[in-house]
Amino acid sequence: MSESIKAIVYHAHGKPEEVLRLEEQPLPQPALDEALVRMLAAPINPADLNAIEGKYPIRPELPATPGMEGVGVVVEIGDRVRDLAIGTRVILPHNLGTWREACVVPAARLVAVPNEIEPAQAAMLKINPLTAWRMLHDFVALQPGDWVIQNAANSAAGRAVIQISRELDYRTVNVVRRAELIEELRTEGGDAVLLDDDNLRAATAGATAGAPIRLALNAVGGESALRLAKIVAPEATIVTYGAMSLRPLTLPNGLLIFKNLHFTGFWINKWYDQATPAARQEAFARIFDFARRGLLQSKIERTYPLGEFHAAVARAAEGMRAGKIIFRMEAKNVGVAFARR
Repeated sequence: MSESIKAIVYHAHGKPEEVLRLEEQPLPQPALDEALVRMLAAPINPADLNAIEGKYPIRPELPATPGMEGVGVVVEIGDRVRDLAIGTRVILPHNLGTWREACVVPAARLVAVPNEIEPAQAAMLKINPLTAWRMLHDFVALQPGDWVIQNAANSAAGRAVIQISRELDYRTVNVVRRAELIEELRTEGGDAVLLDDDNLRAATAGATAGAPIRLALNAVGGESALRLAKIVAPEATIVTYGAMSLRPLTLPNGLLIFKNLHFTGFWINKWYDQATPAARQEAFARIFDFARRGLLQSKIERTYPLGEFHAAVARAAEGMRAGKIIFRMEAKNVGVAFARR
């Protein structure tokens, strides 16, 4: 009997709880330059749900398996693979579909991750921490002691900004919509945690003693983004990487004319595709170092097996969670079979 794996699949776009199915598929076989990877863990990100609904900029060919992020272990390699050993824990490419028990991947597209990093944490390092790292380095030449302001500071990317900034000695103004988040983010290292309301400008000036802020990170849009634009210094850069409010960025002409603000966007998928392997490795090396030392941790509310995907995606779509929702894979037979070959 041929061996099989389980994978979550959708054949049409729609509500995740309606279109997702758990299906059995043949165990894939690696080509000469590929590796067979047994999945260990994969998070459910908002972009994953958007892709299932057909609302994401990139639409895979259907039927498709969701999941833009995940970690696994190499259990077999093709004859031409030289720089990747069986047993290596690896981060998967973002366009693969990680909600499955196993997959084959071109070996050159895999990123080896230290085994000291717990699998669920390793599974979440590629999107939000890497987004935070790149936004803190690619747009403004920050120096120790400089201030950064961000909205949606309680998001996974926002928390990564706090953690990385703390280690690099940048100071953060963290804007949130709920008062109960203020003490929580202060405990995690946020220098100032303020409510996203009409008093934000004055509160920021008080918290920073009027220091200029040259970099703002916007994941919300609408009125929240406008408040950031009014706060930052002339010539500052505002990087938009999300649109949680589903409202466009609308600005008075004066902010452009008299403050000469610079507006740009960032999408980690595009950076990842355009970066050289050396650039990706360099960025991951710093992220791995932080994670290994416990300086970069994503909050996890609960883990689910693939078979409980209905409950998992329903919870991931809800607001006010205590952390990420993660799939944990238990395909113990995958890899054992190859050990016998």
